[in-house]
Amino acid sequence: MPKSAKTFFVHHLLQWNSNVNDRQMPWKGEQNPYFIWLSEIILQQTRVEQGLAYYEKFIHHYPDVQSLAKASDTKVMKLWEGLGYYSRCRNLIKAARLVNEVHHGVFPIQYEQLLKLPGIGPYTAAAISSFSSNAPFAVVDGNVFRVLSRFFGINKPVDETDGKKVFTELAQELLPNGNSAVYNQAIMDFGATVCKPANPKCEECVLNKQCFAFLYNEVNSLPIKMKKLIKKNRYFHFVLIRYKGKVLLEKRLQKDIWQGLYQFPLVETTTSVKPRTFNKLLTDGSLKPIPVNATVYTQALTHQNIHARFYYVQCTTKPILNNGIWVSEKAMNEYPMPKIVLQFLKNHHSD
Repeated sequence: MPKSAKTFFVHHLLQWNSNVNDRQMPWKGEQNPYFIWLSEIILQQTRVEQGLAYYEKFIHHYPDVQSLAKASDTKVMKLWEGLGYYSRCRNLIKAARLVNEVHHGVFPIQYEQLLKLPGIGPYTAAAISSFSSNAPFAVVDGNVFRVLSRFFGINKPVDETDGKKVFTELAQELLPNGNSAVYNQAIMDFGATVCKPANPKCEECVLNKQCFAFLYNEVNSLPIKMKKLIKKNRYFHFVLIRYKGKVLLEKRLQKDIWQGLYQFPLVETTTSVKPRTFNKLLTDGSLKPIPVNATVYTQALTHQNIHARFYYVQCTTKPILNNGIWVSEKAMNEYPMPKIVLQFLKNHHSD
């Protein structure tokens, strides 16, 4: 790859960043590693527009890593509620407590130390270390893959080991000495606002004179991904059980989706047919749940689609159940729940 192309790329990218880039985000220019970490974890698989409100909530409730480390799992998960990919939140809690214990509440900025924290991989470690201390580590996220693939005409798949290695090495080569923080932010902003996945602004792009994809009409072909995502369908049947003004909730403990969240008692079936009875939920077998309405609620996750129906039971005698907690309807708001359950509660309340 010609050195002139690399020089052109870095020079014009930094020039664009200085003269044109006006993308505003509250964490841009931030050097506090704790705040940088929060923003990066929140923005993993989340749009900036959605993540912004969560970032502001977290720094308001937990202004430092010590306060986050001391918070209860339930309160932190509740604050995360609706953001999805809850493993991020569980790792957030684990990492905060580890920092509090091992690093005495001082968030690390060294790349190797950051990699030892739960939920932090090479990209996040590079972002925290470079933005907080200008450390010489290149960030390589989806935006970076796309920009480098299109400009340099790289046809290596970004979702395979060999391809990731090529992009990581190139990104590191391009990193200007002593200016990693500005450069890393610039290339991510460029990918988000100019070299976008769909409808990129090629005609006004400052790199188009030497961009391979633009010159050879390959913009829509790059970057290359090999793996095709196959989703499975799951069918959930939630039962809202009331007894003396309280509702039964269960905590999801198994290593599955929504681990650590609360829900109504659940029966999962392999097909979309409606179960005739939910007596297996109850050891006394005397209660007959009825559908709240005919609505099927759906939620698309990365690897699966959830289809849910909701049923209702009003008990005159307390049912005998293996697990769960009884809470008032008002107190339900204190427990983190899956998005699909929240949507039902919102609609049911309005009904």
